[in-house]
Amino acid sequence: MKYIDEFRDKALVQILVNKIHSVSKKHITIMEVCGGHTMSIHKYGIHSLLPQTINLVSGPGCPVCVTDRRFIDHAIALSKRKDIIIATYGDLIRVPGSTSSLELQKAKGADIRVVYSTLDATKIAKDNPDKELVFLGIGFETTTPSSALAIIEAKTSNLNNFSILCAHKVMPPAMSALIDEGIKIDGYIGPGHVSTIAGSNIYSEIAEKYNLAIVISGFEPVDILQSVYMLVEQIENAEQKTDIQYTRAVKPEGNLKAKAIVNEIFELRDDWWRGLGVIPKSGLAIRDQYKGFDAEKKFKVILEKTIEPKGCICGDILKGIRKPDDCKLFRKICTPLNPVGACMVSGEGACNAFYKYK
Repeated sequence: MKYIDEFRDKALVQILVNKIHSVSKKHITIMEVCGGHTMSIHKYGIHSLLPQTINLVSGPGCPVCVTDRRFIDHAIALSKRKDIIIATYGDLIRVPGSTSSLELQKAKGADIRVVYSTLDATKIAKDNPDKELVFLGIGFETTTPSSALAIIEAKTSNLNNFSILCAHKVMPPAMSALIDEGIKIDGYIGPGHVSTIAGSNIYSEIAEKYNLAIVISGFEPVDILQSVYMLVEQIENAEQKTDIQYTRAVKPEGNLKAKAIVNEIFELRDDWWRGLGVIPKSGLAIRDQYKGFDAEKKFKVILEKTIEPKGCICGDILKGIRKPDDCKLFRKICTPLNPVGACMVSGEGACNAFYKYK
């Protein structure tokens, strides 16, 4: 298949649904760890097509959602400086910090600009040589290469007024942390975009260590249902391993050129995840040889005490142990127009998906 409508074919969907129903006997929990999968699953009503033996839950797959409140507070503190322009992807601007948000700071006069790529950010830096440009680098292996390229571009161009406040993360440590915490997960729908860069081999150790089924999936209904079928077959036959459904985009080794660029600029560090706390070796720090482009080292600001909103259960939702409609704030106080937690802000957040499609 090579055309998008083939991956939405009702006849193929029904064949896969019938196969899943015929094979699935054990009661299992499957977690997706990609925000794109979360939205597709709800948009196409995948839950309603599965047998009662399969519990499909959302995990920490939305990059905006897992970005810790401390990072938002840090970005807000930087935005208060008159010599700094903040460049950020759109979703992040509305995520609440402890007492404010980037959106509120912009309304108060802070120079905060929404960009669509790191190239937009470097251009703003070039056009404003009298100001410092700080790009808010968030996301997993999918967006990290573009941040790495931006730093290379800035160094090559002597663009010394460009820097990144880095909250880039890697996915496997979080997948392991959930299991270590005792959360019941029998299989993962592996992230498609992340794995296009990182490859499927990065999950092999997890599959072996925890006896987990992992299938890297595409984003269309046929993709997701075929991935669920592959996971169910693995679990029913006790043949847990890492496999690729999304073969049209993902290779075991990933994108070697992109990975080399990332390794040139970044190194692993312990990092904060919303709801999960500090996970060892789960974040990326800018290497010392590029510290001139590291906003965390370049600018010293006083950070306010981190305050978590009362009643918000984003952390539990990101762990897959509770669902959005378990939250007392959901649909009543917390809505896309008035988000209390990050899971309602992002277009890939579980709360946003529940609100929009359920």
